[in-house]
Amino acid sequence: MPARSLEIGPAGIRAARTIEILRTERGLSQRQLARHVTALGHPMSNTMLSRIERVQRRCDIDDLVALAEALHVAPPVLLGDPTLV
Repeated sequence: MPARSLEIGPAGIRAARTIEILRTERGLSQRQLARHVTALGHPMSNTMLSRIERVQRRCDIDDLVALAEALHVAPPVLLGDPTLV
């Protein structure tokens, strides 16, 4: 079975941008946010977060929920327009 493509669609790109915008608005470094996500029980390195934000890694549903919790927003917010937060 061939490896699955890394192609990330519009929703994934939007989520990555929203995560980065919310993180910077809150004054958090990638390392700080990754530590917060890990402290909430979902292990994440700053490298993983960096790759998500640069759209080089898929943000799976578990990542999305943990990041939303760490950013104090509902998970659907990460899929929408960050200017609406």
